[in-house]
Amino acid sequence: MGRPRGFDEEQVVRAARDVFWEKGFDGTSTADLCAATGLNRSSLYNTFRSKEHLFLRALARYTTDTTDGQVELLDDDGLSGLDRIRALLARIVDDAVRIREEGPGSGCFVVNTTTSFAAHDPAVARLLGTDRDRRLASLRTAVLAGRADGSVHPDREPEATAWYLVSVISGIRVAGQSGARREVLESVAGTAVEALRA
Repeated sequence: MGRPRGFDEEQVVRAARDVFWEKGFDGTSTADLCAATGLNRSSLYNTFRSKEHLFLRALARYTTDTTDGQVELLDDDGLSGLDRIRALLARIVDDAVRIREEGPGSGCFVVNTTTSFAAHDPAVARLLGTDRDRRLASLRTAVLAGRADGSVHPDREPEATAWYLVSVISGIRVAGQSGARREVLESVAGTAVEALRA
């Protein structure tokens, strides 16, 4: 019978997430991961098998934490469809500003990974695709709710509008990473809301 682990695996995954988020997959060394997690090389790889596997666990943790919060906003039956979308975009702006000012990484971990790594790794591409599809489904639901309650223009086709909002969200995150002020990001979000209004 093996000895019980003397560390919290999820805490290690979150520490690794912050390093990968800041430095990217290629820029993160085993030494960086050991320093961040407090584990030695053998403990790290005995538990997580490889740098690639740990990266996938870290990215999965990030997408779950981030998307759960977004889905909760978009599924709020107490708000109109448009107000759900407005609340989500406000959160995205807040996150973009916070990450730039104090976050562990530079920009959005998903955006960074999508543009730099996903095309070269099928497992990463699958994970990001599953996360994207979950976000698109919640956005479509909010658009449909808005059309039903009269807050979203009836001509806004749910699938295309969901993709439009994903594009706006990615744009806000990249603009925030590039140094756009909060007022600019809020204006982008407000323009997107007005484009949907009935």
